[in-house]
Amino acid sequence: MKYLAEYRDAGIARTLIARIRDSATRPWTLMEVCGGQTHTIVRQGLDELLEGAVEMIHGPGCPVCVTPLEQIDKALAIAARPGVIFTSFGDMLRVPGSACDLQQVRARGGDVKVVYSPLDALALAQKHPDREVVFFAVGFETTAPANAMAVFRARALGVKNFSVLVSHVTVPPAITAILEAPDNRVQGFLAAGHVCAVMGWEEYEPISARYKVPIIVTGFEPVDILEGIAMAVAQLEAGRHEVENQYVRSVRRQGTPPARALVEQVFELTNRQWRGIGEIPMSGLALRKEFAAYDAERRFGVEGLKVTEPAACRAGDVLTGRIKPPQCAAFGGACTPDRPLGAPMVSTEGACSAYYNLAKYRMADAGEGTS
Repeated sequence: MKYLAEYRDAGIARTLIARIRDSATRPWTLMEVCGGQTHTIVRQGLDELLEGAVEMIHGPGCPVCVTPLEQIDKALAIAARPGVIFTSFGDMLRVPGSACDLQQVRARGGDVKVVYSPLDALALAQKHPDREVVFFAVGFETTAPANAMAVFRARALGVKNFSVLVSHVTVPPAITAILEAPDNRVQGFLAAGHVCAVMGWEEYEPISARYKVPIIVTGFEPVDILEGIAMAVAQLEAGRHEVENQYVRSVRRQGTPPARALVEQVFELTNRQWRGIGEIPMSGLALRKEFAAYDAERRFGVEGLKVTEPAACRAGDVLTGRIKPPQCAAFGGACTPDRPLGAPMVSTEGACSAYYNLAKYRMADAGEGTS
């Protein structure tokens, strides 16, 4: 398949690995922002192949993982109410709240449905005018246009029984927070290609200039990631700090202007809590006052719900790259995909999930067993 097979070519990958190793005069530390990139790196063993030249640490780029516990508890409270159809993407159903998860709410009789698009949830609201239909709007800038479209369409169609529980976050403030942390080790970033396909990379340019770090917009296949790493290492070795675009087949500097315009029409920036990290100022999206009627938090009166994150789950340290998942004492013991303490062990983009489900297979290939 065009733009897939060639980006998994082993020969090209070996050439890029050799280039990175030959050009690195010292070990460099890079962070891939996106959880999808993390899974490729771990599945393909790219981190092991680059050991000694580049250390890859994993960032907060999993939308399920960064959704704070209090938002999960708000979802659980709404989903358990009679007369509500609560809709979400599948990953969210097994993210643990304080007492249970959405899957357990469904088992107890709650009407919780998996949908593939917020517009599917809007269609459910039109089909069931006697029920309240809520969509769990999580994600980075990538999913924001579709969620904005659902709210925009609901208002245009006069659908009154539809609302969204918004937990959107944005990437640039998270990168800034990581760089400003006193224990920061990150010297360059691989930015998420799908986020930049929507938003472009203009917002990254002042960050790169201010903190003197290269930021490479990168795709998700092994060759994409290795080429992005090679570009970052070349900048670091030359003492440069710029934003470059590896993902030229999908991303333009301005992103997708119609999608950006719709997001800006429906949402505005707000302070947002991140799981295990805390509040990052102006890092989230909230509905503008013109669309406040579609805010599920207000509609169901759960705005004031506050909870404490469990101390045993070190999701925040994993999401900010302070530790690798196996360095958490709960990893693989108290916390497994069957009994997760936090979202990074549940999500298909979570770093803990990647290490638990993928790293053990490469250890098996190396004759180290799977325990």
